[in-house]
Amino acid sequence: MLNNITNAQRAEVLTQALPYIQKYYGKIVVIKYGGNAMINEELKQQVMEDIVLLRLIGVKIVLVHGGGPEITDTLKKIGKETVFVDGLRVTDKETAEVVQMVLAGKINKSLVNLLGTKGGKAMGISGIDAHLIESEVKDERLGFVGRITNVNVDPIIDLLAHDYIPVVSTVGCDKDGNVYNINADTAAAFIAGALKAESLISMTDIAGILKDKDDPDSLIPLIDLKDAEKLFEDGTISGGMIPKVECCIEAIHRGVKKVFIMDGRVPHSLLIETLTDEGAGTMVTEDKNDER
Repeated sequence: MLNNITNAQRAEVLTQALPYIQKYYGKIVVIKYGGNAMINEELKQQVMEDIVLLRLIGVKIVLVHGGGPEITDTLKKIGKETVFVDGLRVTDKETAEVVQMVLAGKINKSLVNLLGTKGGKAMGISGIDAHLIESEVKDERLGFVGRITNVNVDPIIDLLAHDYIPVVSTVGCDKDGNVYNINADTAAAFIAGALKAESLISMTDIAGILKDKDDPDSLIPLIDLKDAEKLFEDGTISGGMIPKVECCIEAIHRGVKKVFIMDGRVPHSLLIETLTDEGAGTMVTEDKNDER
């Protein structure tokens, strides 16, 4: 598409992005990454390109990732059945070891490697490193699924100070050395809050919060905390969107200025969200008077 525009048009595109570059320069943006954008190889390449570009223009990116589908595939290969309760994976000791292996090992290092091929300077860490994500048992029925008790973001701050892109896998630990499976949306909210991030961007498999869940054109581009309460009450926010929006609210209560729920299946949606008026999803903010 860019081959069909003139140099003057290219310059105009860059000029229009200038206010957004200035707005985010030197600020921390936490990106929660998973779902289809992680599975689709072409989309993954584009997401990594967007992250490297944002870092090069001065945005301090922290990438927090999950990896549920790969965990399920690995468990299947070793003949272990996956059981979910209330949308959360039942995690016994063996499953916790697989979660650690897949998230902190395979996925984390592959993302670091991919960012490197795009010219990025990335470093992979897990919630176990320096007890970044301290946890305890969330529900006895779920086994080693963790509830976050404390977040120590010093390792992330150190990496940002040395111009790295921290890539964080969402496994937690306790003082006894137990390893916990942590929901990636929750981890991203806590980390973004502890960092007092400018924004948290949650990449999902839908356009954002929809008035009609079956109509992608019914996107609600902006809500505040009062709106969210009403949308919970009237059932607009339902099903799998409930925990995602709850994590958005958690992040705002913890000091994040704005949270975006956006469709990670849209090519270059990160750049659309951060560097254009249009945006690519739903923005959740404390006060509706905040501008996109």
